[in-house]
Amino acid sequence: MIEDKLNPASQAQLRREYNKSFALLEDAHVIGQQSTYFHSLVHLKMLRHGLSMRNYKEVMWQLCRLIDAFTKTAIGLIPTGNTGGANVNRFRQMPISEKNKETIARIKHAQSRP
Repeated sequence: MIEDKLNPASQAQLRREYNKSFALLEDAHVIGQQSTYFHSLVHLKMLRHGLSMRNYKEVMWQLCRLIDAFTKTAIGLIPTGNTGGANVNRFRQMPISEKNKETIARIKHAQSRP
């Protein structure tokens, strides 16, 4: 389900649709916060996006957030709904769109199956 955001984000990046690519990564971040792996993966992709844009503020903050995602996701120390970019305080909780709420519910349901 998160791949439904990550794959188009990569395609948009290749087409140089940078704003679209980052918006998809932000959605992937909100969805991926449920998993240390995906949360960290999204921040890695945001870091690469920052590097490709030569946005060193983004790069610096993504390095910090990558460490946070790797060390804090499993213990629940994440601000839900946060879109993950350097343009947002990394501790700020944000509202989650209805579409992303539905996706998160499907992920949690799939994870709860034996």
